[in-house]
Amino acid sequence: MRQMLVAAALLLPAPVLAGSFAPPAGCETFLTVQSRQCRVSNHYKCSADAPGDQWRADFDQQGPFFLSRIDSEAQWVESFDLGATVDRQTLEPGASDPASFSELLTTQIDTFAFGLSHGDGSRTRVNGFDRLTGRQFTIDGIVLAETEFEFTEADEAGNILRQSRGNEYIHPEWRMFFAGPSEWNGGEGEYLPMDGSPVQFIFPGEAGFAATQPLFDCDPLMTRAAPDATILPAVLK
Repeated sequence: MRQMLVAAALLLPAPVLAGSFAPPAGCETFLTVQSRQCRVSNHYKCSADAPGDQWRADFDQQGPFFLSRIDSEAQWVESFDLGATVDRQTLEPGASDPASFSELLTTQIDTFAFGLSHGDGSRTRVNGFDRLTGRQFTIDGIVLAETEFEFTEADEAGNILRQSRGNEYIHPEWRMFFAGPSEWNGGEGEYLPMDGSPVQFIFPGEAGFAATQPLFDCDPLMTRAAPDATILPAVLK
C-alpha cells in the first residue's frame, strides 16, 4: 500500500498502562500493536475456532470500539462495531471471488467480491483488490511487505456506502494485514486522508503487552484510565 512510515509519531508523555486486555475464556493474546491515529490492537486466537482463525480487538482513548475475526486467508469472517449498540457483520457464504491471502502471495495480486450480512438484516457487497508493490519496510524491527489496495462497499440497491484506497502492510508468515496511509470516502464522494500505520509491535513478556490505552497521535486532554475490557468477552457470549 503506501510509502514507508515516516519518522516517529507523536508520543504522549509516557503514561502508566493501567489496563490489561483479557480475551474470552479459551483464547490467548499473542500480539499487541500500538498504531498511529490513537489506536491499540490486541490480537488473539481461540481454541474453539477453526485452525488459522484469529481475532483483533481495537481500543481508542474511549475504550474498545471494534472487534473482528479473520480466517487463514485473511477473509473478514465477522466483525462487531461496538458503538452505542453492537452492530455485527458476517461474511456470506458462496462468495463469487473470495479474498485469498495465498493468492496475493503467489500472484502478487488478489481481487475479491463478497457479500456481508448485517445485524439489522441488511446486506452489502464488497469489491476490490490487494496488490503487492514489491517494497518492504521495517517497523519496530518487524519486516513487512507493502500492498496497494482499493475497495468499495455498496448496498443492495448499488448505492456506495464507503470506499477506501491506499496502502497497507502484510506479514506473510503471520497472514495478517496492518493499516497504512490511505484515503476514506464514507459515500459522500470526498476522500479523507488516514494513516493508522503500526508503530510498535509488542509480544508476551514485553512492557506494554495487552495494553488497552493507545499511545500515538492521541489528544492528551482526552487521556484517561484504561477502559474496562470485559465488554469484549460479553459480546461473544
